[in-house]
Amino acid sequence: MMADPKRWQIGLEVGRILAEDLRQQDIKVAAYDIKLGSEQGAPLKEHAAKFGVTLAASHAELAAKCDFIISAVTASQAVPVAKACAAAINQGTWFLDFNSASPGAKQRAAAVIDGGGGRYVEGAVMTSVPPYRIKVPLLLGGPGARELEPLLNAIGFAAKVASDKLGVASAVKMCRSTMIKGLEAMVIESFTTARAYGVEDAVLASLAETFPAINWEEQGAYCFQRVIEHGRRRAEEVREVAETVREAGLTPWSAEGTAERQAWVADLADEGLFGARGTKEFARSDDWRTEADRILAKIKR
Repeated sequence: MMADPKRWQIGLEVGRILAEDLRQQDIKVAAYDIKLGSEQGAPLKEHAAKFGVTLAASHAELAAKCDFIISAVTASQAVPVAKACAAAINQGTWFLDFNSASPGAKQRAAAVIDGGGGRYVEGAVMTSVPPYRIKVPLLLGGPGARELEPLLNAIGFAAKVASDKLGVASAVKMCRSTMIKGLEAMVIESFTTARAYGVEDAVLASLAETFPAINWEEQGAYCFQRVIEHGRRRAEEVREVAETVREAGLTPWSAEGTAERQAWVADLADEGLFGARGTKEFARSDDWRTEADRILAKIKR
């Protein structure tokens, strides 16, 4: 395997933003997405052609041709994708698991990759990718994390080792998500209910008094926007949060409720309640009341 990461052939499971930033450095990038074989594949193919990304026909084909693989899929697919890649991975190929999965899931994925001759490293993305792009704060974990860290940073990543032990980086991510995704779900539930009773101004005033550092109007709009746009993926991630809580020996009452609320909003978004996906107005209302009123009107119907 080449020591210079700028000469790697990098394989991406999804990860279009990463593909763009890597291609800007003239690094060879190949990609695979299960959507390529469906009607949703056309935009992916257009994106690949625009940025000079080679498309693979399967997980195995991607794994066989690459020096470094990044798995950035939905949480439930973390282990299945690792298994699909392990069947064809080359000896010593790095496999960086970006997925929002529980420590136990990361350990299972590591077992199949390492068992196939690859080198598994877990990654925990600690905030939203788009504002930071390839520089998004990234925690690494596992026996190979310290060796991979400088190689990643040499090609533009902002990686930092959390632990040589698998599961620690993911535990940080999952515990953070308990709070962040939980707050989103609580804001939607609390603010929409307050709107139904006509007490939203009093509730916001009380919150501002208790938590003066937070602009609750802006926070409300942001939470509605994020869940409307990404609720499906968030619900899947929070189910992994719930699994993380179970692995610690606790019952994940809060996480399970958060996952249900996130998925519920995602269902409404899929029905078109908040407008058409893909338009610039979708999930971009500056006033959370607009979206709460849509939800309340739907409930009344």
